[in-house]
Amino acid sequence: MNIFNLIPAIFGIGSGEIVVIVLVVLLLFGGKKIPELMRGIGKGVRSFKQGLNDVTDEIDKAGDSSSSGEADKSKNSRVDGRER
Repeated sequence: MNIFNLIPAIFGIGSGEIVVIVLVVLLLFGGKKIPELMRGIGKGVRSFKQGLNDVTDEIDKAGDSSSSGEADKSKNSRVDGRER
């Protein structure tokens, strides 16, 4: 699926409006600033994804350690088939 096919469907705008928006951005920032702007946006998205992956890894690690800790508690709470 192409991203350019999704943009009009999401925002309800046509191709004419997209062309006008691109031209306005080009006029506001100029041809030299647009690559720098896109690089900055790319770095921001990359760092956001990295942070998101770090958070999910921490959640997975916490889930793994808590599930093994619960198993240890259940082993220690029973003595001779009875609960303490």
